[in-house]
Amino acid sequence: MRRCWKAKLFYNSSALSKSFTTRIVKSRRSNLAAFLWTAVATQTRTAAINHIGSALTNSDIGEMRRGMSETGPIIVFDGLCVLCSANAQFVLKHDKSGHFRLAAMQGQTGSALFIRFGIDPTDPNTIIVVDGDMVWRNSDAVLKIYAGLGGPWRMAGVLNFIPRFIRDPIYFLVAKNRYRIFGKRQTCWIPTPDQRSRVLA
Repeated sequence: MRRCWKAKLFYNSSALSKSFTTRIVKSRRSNLAAFLWTAVATQTRTAAINHIGSALTNSDIGEMRRGMSETGPIIVFDGLCVLCSANAQFVLKHDKSGHFRLAAMQGQTGSALFIRFGIDPTDPNTIIVVDGDMVWRNSDAVLKIYAGLGGPWRMAGVLNFIPRFIRDPIYFLVAKNRYRIFGKRQTCWIPTPDQRSRVLA
């Protein structure tokens, strides 16, 4: 009787162990498959961006970059984001010297610049400021804009003393939730006739 009980206990323990091991293996296989799928998708998207960026560099980007360096920095922003388009209007209003030009990432110039610097224009979480071959991203771009506006807005430059690893997470938190918090336009923001000369298509 005792032997039978022990044999049954051993059998049940072995079955439970086998079942648990099988679940772990399946879980690991599933996680590995998901990881590989994500890696392949990311690599494919990155390769596509790099390929397009290379093609643009060899054709139209050269002329575009020369034109940009002559007209000053360009701010590339999300034209569908309510907050971003409001900031674009703020820049146009307070940039009395016409230092900046703007380009929505949904437009030809903006998407080309995003691709040029390795950013997916269909899934961006950043604003960039481009001046020739130089580019500023994330919180650096925001501070670059305020510094370029001059006047009292230069005071924002003191935030440069805050390390980037502290500034950028705050920036990304707002950027990733910008549609949910501030709203999304059905169509891109359209500048007024007086502003059109400073907004690139």
